[in-house]
Amino acid sequence: MSKLYSHHLQLCQYSPPRSSNQPLLAIQHQVVIPMNLNPETELKRYFGARAVLGDQRPRQRNRQFHRSTWMTSPKDSWPRFSRPGISMTLLQSKDGVQYFTFEHSRDYQQVQFKFLDAVESMDPNNILALLQLNPYHIDSLLQLSDVCRIQEDQEMARDLIERALYSFECAFHPLFSLTAGTSRLDYLRPENRAFYLALYKHMMFLEKRGCPRTALEYCKLILSLDPDSDPLCMLLLIDFLMLRSREYHAITNLSQLPNFAFSTALCYFHLSQQEDMDPEESDKQRRKANQMLQNALIMFPGVLMPLLDLCTVQPDVTVTSHAFFGPKSQIGQPPALAELTALYVGRAYNVWREAAVMLWLEESVKEVLLRVDAKDPQVEDSQNKRKQRYQSAPRNIHRHVLLSEIKEATSSLPLEVTTQPLMGFDPLPPLDSVISYTRPERQHVGASNESTLSLFFRSLLPNFNLQGGLRQEDEMEVARAGQELNQEVNRLMVAMRDMLANIRFQEPPREDNPYRDEDEWD
Repeated sequence: MSKLYSHHLQLCQYSPPRSSNQPLLAIQHQVVIPMNLNPETELKRYFGARAVLGDQRPRQRNRQFHRSTWMTSPKDSWPRFSRPGISMTLLQSKDGVQYFTFEHSRDYQQVQFKFLDAVESMDPNNILALLQLNPYHIDSLLQLSDVCRIQEDQEMARDLIERALYSFECAFHPLFSLTAGTSRLDYLRPENRAFYLALYKHMMFLEKRGCPRTALEYCKLILSLDPDSDPLCMLLLIDFLMLRSREYHAITNLSQLPNFAFSTALCYFHLSQQEDMDPEESDKQRRKANQMLQNALIMFPGVLMPLLDLCTVQPDVTVTSHAFFGPKSQIGQPPALAELTALYVGRAYNVWREAAVMLWLEESVKEVLLRVDAKDPQVEDSQNKRKQRYQSAPRNIHRHVLLSEIKEATSSLPLEVTTQPLMGFDPLPPLDSVISYTRPERQHVGASNESTLSLFFRSLLPNFNLQGGLRQEDEMEVARAGQELNQEVNRLMVAMRDMLANIRFQEPPREDNPYRDEDEWD
């Protein structure tokens, strides 16, 4: 494992206190109901139950959905649920940890092959048709959710992700736990990856919806599924969600990562500002925050200027004219560090815009410049560490950057990532994947010219670029294609919304003996 991304993870639960035998990654929840996985609980805390629920009255659960679930609540508008062909198997139990995997039935495998055919066709209408016949096919739901999100139809995009999560949860093994922190899913197995992606997308919707505390719980859930490999690199996000959730006590400084170096300092600063804190303890927290921020600035000087730029703050001339924070601090960064720096700044700049935080940052920058001019040995030591580390980032960091869609970070991705085919439903699959079934060979039919729908579908893929797709001399054609593309996208979105809202999905015959007894889940 790369030194850049060594795992010394200690996520301390501050409230309520964690018992000595509770797993470190355990998600906080009440005895029966996992409150912190339910966004309505957080919204009620902010706005009150009446504002969230309005005049809704409790009503009998729709009996077509045969089980209650923790992550999502099935909706009356959803098509009738039937087993899509996904199941979960317990592979082994070792040292108190259970290792599971999702499995696809033969019928589901055939649907998956059709989905891959639809992707290769470059026509989203083929995915719509597939979803009409298979309304709980996971990858189709994830792909169409991306279409809706790009077109700013957030409600439908979120609904499709929730439907995918419901389908997954109905397939859970009885021993699989969302909250214990001891259930594992190997990302090397393709059948498991869609669950990671659905959780990630759901988490980001929650954060944008104003539920950062619930999003933090989902972040810890994703991390707990494979904490050793962390395939979606949740360690690059969890500190930000802790800041957004004001969980300042919960963070631990993993100082090799710039996001933790800066966020940990900011957490201690906020702790020092709490009115109910003892003055002596407040001073102690402030001194610790000052030291941590200075260390972060010395170790990662390339963070400061982009951060101030996004915060629309004009730095003092003594800062801009000093070589330590000048252009060289950014240009001279190793490739992996430039990627990590851009990711943190693009994601977290808003939590630094507060006036009191900016004043504190200004004071720390001045202290750092004094230490640099005084030839503090830590400055040279940090410079040597930057040269030795961060030369190349692991594949999971690139995967996280692609999923983040933060333009400051995606522009820092290396060519070996940006020049290879990138599929939104499986971004940067592991090179050592564990394949349980393979797609039958089929005759490849190539197209000499890409249609506007082809360009549109390619644009759904992360970090989309047209390298090799169009020739430079066809600039006029590109402009015309762009206009046609906008028209085609609008027509497609109208048709898709109409279909998803009004069609009657083909319902399978009812089973006399369902695979799970209804009372088992009530």
